Amino acid sequence: MRQFIELQKKLQPDVLEVMQKRYRILQYLRLMQPVGRRTLAGSLDVSERILRGEVLFLKEQGLVYVGTAGMTLSEDGEALLEGLEETMKSVTGLADWEYRVADILDVQRVIIVPGNSDRYTWVKKELGRACVQQMKAMLEADDIVAVAGGTTLADVAEMMTPDEKLSNVTFVPARGGLGEKVEIQSNTISSTMATKAKGKYRLLHVPDQLSEETRESLVLEPGIKELLRSIRQAKMVVHGVGAASTMAERRETPPATMETLKEKQAVAEAFGYYFDRDGNIVHKEKTIGLQLDDLKDSQTVVTVAGGASKAKAISAYMNYRPSDVLITDEGAAQAVLGLS
Repeated sequence: MRQFIELQKKLQPDVLEVMQKRYRILQYLRLMQPVGRRTLAGSLDVSERILRGEVLFLKEQGLVYVGTAGMTLSEDGEALLEGLEETMKSVTGLADWEYRVADILDVQRVIIVPGNSDRYTWVKKELGRACVQQMKAMLEADDIVAVAGGTTLADVAEMMTPDEKLSNVTFVPARGGLGEKVEIQSNTISSTMATKAKGKYRLLHVPDQLSEETRESLVLEPGIKELLRSIRQAKMVVHGVGAASTMAERRETPPATMETLKEKQAVAEAFGYYFDRDGNIVHKEKTIGLQLDDLKDSQTVVTVAGGASKAKAISAYMNYRPSDVLITDEGAAQAVLGLS
């Protein structure tokens, strides 16, 4: 396919540019439909005049519906997106980037979605869609999935859709989360995923950060003890990676700890652990839930993180423990390649 497109470019030099532009329009529609033309133009950084012509073409091809509520994809549009996904990755070079980033970070598999989530909010939804795709491909009946919190994982949950094979899968929070915003707590995200997938879920009703004495007391409670056992037995663990400073501020970390993180040059956070750029743990919050020491080789660990601003954090975490699957975006991948 790539060779064919290269031949086409000799007759029509802008063929790849046009393909990318129209493919991107269809991608955004899939994630945000129904959507108005003005919103779509603003999100894609194109003028309404240019977008009007592209939408007219896509409508004439039977790929897009235009109604009073806004624009939506047709079944043919959905099918075209799925059929072109791997081809577009190949011709745009993203497939090559996936191999290069996997090699640099020592990750078994890397999936890169187009765009930079620092710049476009819709890219986070594309990260979520890619993660859901992987979950559905890898999970089986009666599996347990441990899901961490955070804004990126909240987008993953929103992109979940029903699937018969997930009806007996149990979604559990990877850690306590009371105290953070409700919408980005592990409990909320795991229950949302389960509800949308028509699966099962269990909740962990404990705060995220505790004193050592309180933590030791709570983990002995029969209900919590049994749930923690299930969390540690999860076949799949899905989590994000955050920039250390951002996560510390979000958790209202005490000034003394903030100073420690700064002195030790923390750049990444995951599971309540903070890492420097070499992957060394420089600080750990006292939390109830999945600890890094609990992760086993038999588990599939899926990391979802995007945006050029997270490149250092992603690299730092992978220096500590490379994941089985990294789902990221073009912005982060380009920055990681630049760091190598």
